[in-house]
Amino acid sequence: MKKGVHPEYHRCTVTCISCGNTFETGSVLKEIKVDTCANCHPYYTGKQRFVQSDGRVDRFNRKYGLNGEKK
Repeated sequence: MKKGVHPEYHRCTVTCISCGNTFETGSVLKEIKVDTCANCHPYYTGKQRFVQSDGRVDRFNRKYGLNGEKK
């Protein structure tokens, strides 16, 4: 390996912004912040924790008065 070419690899702390969970991993960064982790993600927990805002399709249907009915 060439010297001085490769980044320094070390232990870093990963912090979840949503629930505050922290864990350690290896990376070239000193600290990583993520939006969701396995402790608070709905796929892993089986619960919907955050209320999602209306989607684009719902807004479109409301804007043009469509109720999902086929003509």
